[in-house]
Order: sequence, then structure tokens, then C-alpha cells
Amino acid sequence: MTTQTDRPTQQGSGWGPAPVAPEAPVVPPAPESGEPQQPFVRRLWRGRPEDPRWARPAFLGLLAATLLLYLYDLSSSGYANSFYSAAVQAGSQSWKAFFFGSLDAGNAITVDKPPASLWPMELSVRVFGLNSWAILAPEVLMGVGSVAVVHASVRRRFSPAAGLIAGAVLALTPVAALMFRFNNPDAMLALLMALACYFVVRALEDGRTKWLLWAGAAIGFAFLAKTLQAFLILPPLAIVYAVCAPVSVKKRLGQLAAATLALVVSGGWWVAIVELWPASSRPYIGGSQNNSFLELTFGYNGFGRLSGDETGSVGGGGGGGGTGQWGETGWDRMFNSEIGGQISWLLPAALILLVAGLVATRKLGRTSVRRGSFLVWGGSLLMTMVVFSYMAGIFHQYYTVALAPYIAAVIGMGAGILWEKRAELWASITLAASVVAAVSWSYVLLNRTSDYLPWLKYLVLVGGLVAALGLIFAGRVSRQLALAAASLGLVASLAGPTAYTISTLQEGHTGSIVTAGPAGASMMGGGGPGGGRGGFGGGMPGQNGRQNQQGQNQQNGNGGTGGFPGGGMPGQNQQNGNGTTQGQQGGPGGQTGDGGGMGGGGGVGGLLNGASVTSEAKKLLETDSSKYTWAAAAIGAQNAASYQLSTGDPVMAIGGFNGTDPSPTLAQFKEYVADGKIHYFIASGSGGGMGGSSSGTSSQITSWVEANFKKVAVGSATFYDLTQKASG
Repeated sequence: MTTQTDRPTQQGSGWGPAPVAPEAPVVPPAPESGEPQQPFVRRLWRGRPEDPRWARPAFLGLLAATLLLYLYDLSSSGYANSFYSAAVQAGSQSWKAFFFGSLDAGNAITVDKPPASLWPMELSVRVFGLNSWAILAPEVLMGVGSVAVVHASVRRRFSPAAGLIAGAVLALTPVAALMFRFNNPDAMLALLMALACYFVVRALEDGRTKWLLWAGAAIGFAFLAKTLQAFLILPPLAIVYAVCAPVSVKKRLGQLAAATLALVVSGGWWVAIVELWPASSRPYIGGSQNNSFLELTFGYNGFGRLSGDETGSVGGGGGGGGTGQWGETGWDRMFNSEIGGQISWLLPAALILLVAGLVATRKLGRTSVRRGSFLVWGGSLLMTMVVFSYMAGIFHQYYTVALAPYIAAVIGMGAGILWEKRAELWASITLAASVVAAVSWSYVLLNRTSDYLPWLKYLVLVGGLVAALGLIFAGRVSRQLALAAASLGLVASLAGPTAYTISTLQEGHTGSIVTAGPAGASMMGGGGPGGGRGGFGGGMPGQNGRQNQQGQNQQNGNGGTGGFPGGGMPGQNQQNGNGTTQGQQGGPGGQTGDGGGMGGGGGVGGLLNGASVTSEAKKLLETDSSKYTWAAAAIGAQNAASYQLSTGDPVMAIGGFNGTDPSPTLAQFKEYVADGKIHYFIASGSGGGMGGSSSGTSSQITSWVEANFKKVAVGSATFYDLTQKASG
């Protein structure tokens, strides 16, 4: 069966017009018999014989530049999100913790996500030891891989230059530069979603089943990184293949069924094992209320994120069009002051180019792979953007990294196809309009942080407008002038996000909630209640946290705009480059001094920023720690993680991440203490953790410990020795 592949004819520059070439081969033909095979290094450097000579070196240069850019001062972030770093530490010490994603090597409770995103980091730490580079370098490699995947997909059906543009756009997106240097699950999710789109585009080329199976496997494994978010792009991918694949309807439906099976197997094997494993011999499923991964998937991490009804959450949702703890929802959410500077720099241009690409390919046949590429990447962009814009539950700015590969691919494809058609007036005007949209929106975003490079917004706007004028006449002027206008437009469009990306790379980022760009780029300062660049604060509006290049995170005790009331007066919490914290938290509602309580006191801050660990507290916990399953127990995972990372010994996180999970129960905790499995209980300063009401598990355990065991003061920190009864 013949199909129309509409691959562009390659010309010396890679930029020239590309008429449809029916049945153009997707890969270069094999060498004729007797023709000497080129050395591998030469083939790697030269690339495809039909490519311009600069294409492969430029691609390799893009990957090398991305790698060096993302590796720059990587250790300044220390342990980054200590919640996941503690789980990585546990998985590097215990294969059981590795499999389940436990927070501690004693396997008390898991993280509130599946463990796939932890596995590369845990393997790295097993090889290189526990340090910032071993944890974060795998994330960097995922970023480089994502750039390569987006480039490959765009380059196959458009031009080498279009592929390079797409790769550069992704690499220079601020939130991408943030999350591909951070240890949250989003880096793996972005890579696997990009791979899924790439595989579907490959399947559209010739209808081979194997590519669709790979796409299903990629999405299934992405489910093991961040549960249901991996399924957001399923509808557009399935619909595009069902309509556009170059095979019969019967075969298309069968292939989609097979891909669904691949998805279920890829993502379901781990779920089946966990659900069938006896609950008494595995860790508690963190984030769930009934020790069930399925409940976690469809509740707290699933439909609760859409509705805002998340049992055990640290806050509520915003509701349709309203403003809640997680920001304002609505069609313009991706452009607002909280999120715009993270992801939206080229989003207006991408939407213009998506429409233009569909118009440009409207006369091609049903099986046109070029049009299918726009539908795959553009459909994924629109679907994800709509869900993000209206979800009322927990939403953080860094989630938007999922949009970065889609935006980058659409920009590359749209720019490439309009450049090919630049002799047509509508195409040149549309290309110019996309540049105007990009630089105009960059001006707005740069103006929101008027104290950061105040001169840049004017250069961006003027340069972009000049380039747009040149592009309008690109089809009627010399080739050199047209290339100059296109180059100026590209530089002007990327200048704003590049500046924010460089600012992001110059700072370390720690805590649960992080944002890209210079201070003030995100008006909420952390994507949710309170907090700054280093995470949540514990009180009312205050300064955003900001981390310098030495890895010290200074967080005002008042928190950031939108913070939960915590009662804490201004204080300071400094996080060192190795992930441990030192500092002081003053005022009512929080502990004062350098102790082991939760920074931030009576609010959300301590649970999301962790604790301050002094050398005295570290020495106390390390004493005879080998005799116990857990050196200590603490309310909330971030609090426990700080001590665990500092000492290297397991620390039980009572109540999981938020301190609200019913694990362990008071009866279970009493049994652990009676069996001599826990040495110390760490007082939290917040009286039972985030959500701990008087009847909550965390509060019950706290009250029981305070009434029955000996208090041990280390500086201003308070511990309870669970091996010694209180006097009297």
C-alpha cells in the first residue's frame, strides 16, 4: 500500500523550499554491495548523506551545550527536594525500599508517588555514593534526552534547522532548566511523554505496530513516575492515529488495542505486585488513607487534583475561575503572574504556528505525516494546557514543564513549514506575526520583573519588530537578508526565556516547591501557600526564599504571598549545599534557635522545608543507631528527611508527607517502641504536624510520647528518648 510521506527535499542549506516528495525514504539506503562502510565516528559526525554538512555537528553541539548548561554548578542545590532525596538514600541501602519507593530503609512508609522516577537516582547513588551530583545528574541526562527526542521528531519530517530550533526552545525554557536539574518526578515524565509523541509520529509514517507498542509502553512507564498525569495526552494520540494512520480501519483498531495492552503491562505490573503483596510486610502507601495504591492513584493523585477534593492535602483548590490555595484557575492561568514566566514565553507563538501548520497541510492526504505531527504535538499541548488551566486541586508552577516539549516541537515545525512557504504572502505574514507575538509577550513578562535586566525588554521588542518587517518581505528579498531577518527574529524570541534560564542556573533550588527565573518572577513565590524559591514559609506574606551559589537557602519565616497562617515571626532558615539545614526560627508558633524542630513553626513551612539539624542533634541520633530499625521518628516526611540525610540512619516519617496519613497508628507505634525499634521521637514544634487534629494519628502519638518518655534537650531542640520512661 503506497502512502504519502511528504518529507521535504533536502537542500544544501537545510532551509530551502521543500516540495512534497512521494515515497521519500525515511532513512538513507543501505550501502551497495562492495561499498566500504564509513567508520562509526565519521558516520556519527557526518550524519545522513543527504543532510547538509552542518546538520549533525550542529545537533551534537546542541546536545553538548544543553549538557554543560544543565550541569553548571549542579551541586548548589544540595539535596534539592529532601523528600525524594531521602527516598533515594533509602533505596540505595535497601532493595525493598528501592522497589516500593520507601522514605526510609526501615520501610515504614512510601513517597506519595510510584517509584519509577527514583530508580535512576537510586542506582546512581549505589554506584557513586550519596551526594548532590549522584542524585541530580540523572535528571540532567533526562533533559538532554528530551532535547534529542524533540529534535529527532521534528527533524524527520521538516528540516535540520527546524529540529535545531525545537531542541533549542526546549533547552532554554526556564521551567525545563529548573526541573531537569531537580529530583522531582517531572523530569522523567517530560522525557517519556516526548518519547510517546515521537513513537506515534513514527507509527504514522508506515503503520508499523511496533512504534505504537513503544508509545503505549512509554506512557505506561510514565504512569509509574507520576500516575494519571501520564494519561493526559492519551486522547489526542489515540484519535490522531485512529484517523491518520496509513493502514485499514480494522488494523488501526487492533493496533490501538495492542498499544493499550502494552500500556497496561508497562504500568500495571508494579501496581499488581503492590496491591497483591500482604500489607503487613510492605511499607504503608504514603498519601493514601487506606494503605492502597489504587486509592492514592484515583484520589489524592488523581481526580482529587481536578476537583480540589484531596484527602490529606496541604490545601484546597481554587474552583472554576476562582482563586484558591493553589492559584487562580481559568483559560489564562498559563499566562498569569504566577506561572507565565515559567513556561509561557513562546506559547502565543506556538498557538499561532499550530494553526498555521494545520492550514499549510490542509490539502495533503489523510495519511500526511507532517499534518499528523502537528496534530500529535499540538493536540498534546492543548490537552495538557486545558487541564492545567482548570484543575482546582494541588497545582505548582513546575508542573508546566510537561508543556515544554510540546511547545518546542510546535515552534520548530511551524517555523520550518512557514519558512518553506515564505514566498506566499500569507505564510510570511504569519511567520512575522508569530515573532511579534513572542517578543510582545516577552516584553510583558520581562516587565513583571522590572528590576531584572530592565534594558532587555526594549531590545527584545525592537529586535523582534525589525525582524518581523524583514520576514514579511522574506520571499521577495535576497536569501541572505531573509536569513538575517529569521535569525534576528529567533534571537529576539529566545532572549527573554534565555535570560530567565540563566538566572535559574545561577541559583540552587531546595525544598518541595521551586520556581524558575529571578526573584519576583513568580508572584506566589512557590506555587502555592506561602514559600519561596526554597519552599513554603510558615506564615503570612513575606519575602521569597532565595538560594545563593554556595547552596545556602535563606527563607523568611513569614513565608510568601498566599501563605497559610502559621503564627511565626520573621526568622531565617539556611540550607547548606549538602542538604542539611541550619538557622533560626523566631517568634510565636515556631521553635527558636538551631534545634531540631520544624522550621516555620505552626504552619505549613516546617512540613515542606524540613528541619534544622545541628551537629549536636546529629551526634545524639547516631549514638547506638545500629541497634534500632529507626534512629528516630518525626512528624512529616520533610522533617524526617532532614535528619535521615544528615545522619544516614532511617528516620520514620509519622503521617507521611503532610503528617496526615494514618500511619503508623498509635497502637502500631506503641508496638514499635515496646520492641525497641525506635530510639528517639523528635518534637515538631507544631504540635502534631500538619493536619493533626486532637484525634489525628500524629497528635495521638505526640501526646502519648510527651506523657510517657524522658525529654532530652539539645540546644533549643527537643527529643524524647523512647527507651527511658519519664520520671514520676
